[in-house]
Amino acid sequence: MANSKFEYVRTFETTDALLPNTWIVVRVDGRGFTKMCAKYGFEKPNDRRALDLMNTAAKAVVTDLPEITIAYGVSDEYSFVFHKACTLFERRASKLVSTVVSTFTANYVFSWSTHFPDTPLSSPLPTFDGRAVCYPSVQNLRDYMSWRQVDCHINNLYNTTFWSLIQLGGLDNKEAERTLAGTLAADKNEILFSRFSINYNNEPEIFKKGSVIFRDVSLGTTSQGQC
Repeated sequence: MANSKFEYVRTFETTDALLPNTWIVVRVDGRGFTKMCAKYGFEKPNDRRALDLMNTAAKAVVTDLPEITIAYGVSDEYSFVFHKACTLFERRASKLVSTVVSTFTANYVFSWSTHFPDTPLSSPLPTFDGRAVCYPSVQNLRDYMSWRQVDCHINNLYNTTFWSLIQLGGLDNKEAERTLAGTLAADKNEILFSRFSINYNNEPEIFKKGSVIFRDVSLGTTSQGQC
C-alpha cells in the first residue's frame, strides 16, 4: 500500500489475533433457520436431505482449509477445529471466522439443488453466523465436542418424541409440550416405545449423534462419518 496522508486510518484497526498454541474452534450456526425450515417444508423431526447438505458444505470447507483437522455437525450448526500450530491469517479471529462462514454459506447455497432438486431457493437466501473460541488442551477440546454431541442427543430425543406425539398421536403443539414437560430421557423413551412402538436406539446414528468430517492424513483426503 502506498504511503499517503490517509494511511493513518489503519491505526483504528484492532488486533484480534487468537491465543497461540491453542485449538481454535470456529462454529457456524444457521440464522433464522426455524423460519427457513418452515418455508421449505423440512421433514420433522429430521430431514436427511438437509443434514446431507450441511455435510456437503462442511466437507468443502475442510477440503479448502487444510489447517482444519476435524469438524462436527448437528442440525444447523457445524464446528471446525483448527490445529494448535495453525498460522493461517496470523490466527486473526475476524479472518478465520469470515473465511469459514463465507465458504460454508457459498457451498450450502451452491449445493442446495443437488439435495433439494424440486425445491428452488428464493430470497431471503440461507445465511450463517460464526464465532471463534480457543481451547488450550486436548481435554478442553474433547469436552467441547462432548458438549455439542450431548446437546445433539438431548435435542433429538425431545424432538423425536415431540413430533411423534403430534404426527402419530394426534396432539397439537401445546398438548405435546405439556405432555413432555418435566420428563426425563427414560420417560421419553418409554413414550416412544409404549405409545408408538419406536425403539429410540434404532433411530439413525446421524440423527442421534451428528456427523464428523476428519482428515485422513495418510491419504491426504477428507472423510465423513457418523459419530
